[in-house]
Amino acid sequence: MNITLRFFASVREALGTSTETLALPDGVATVGQVRAHLIGRGEPWATALGQGRALRMARNQVMCDADSVVGEGCELAFFPPVTGG
Repeated sequence: MNITLRFFASVREALGTSTETLALPDGVATVGQVRAHLIGRGEPWATALGQGRALRMARNQVMCDADSVVGEGCELAFFPPVTGG
């Protein structure tokens, strides 16, 4: 399953990218599992998306939580609680 990832504000700066297309491995089916998969890449992903870090998440431009299910072609966005213009 392929999804699009978007990163905003300090998350984008830490990762050095604003977008990525990702083929999800088997067993990764929720927003929280995608986040854990990305953290598993190591640095700088572990710091930027770490579980202790306050992050907002959106699926297909609608705010969501970690239990939200992802599907083929979904767009997931990760960003800090407050973003600037």
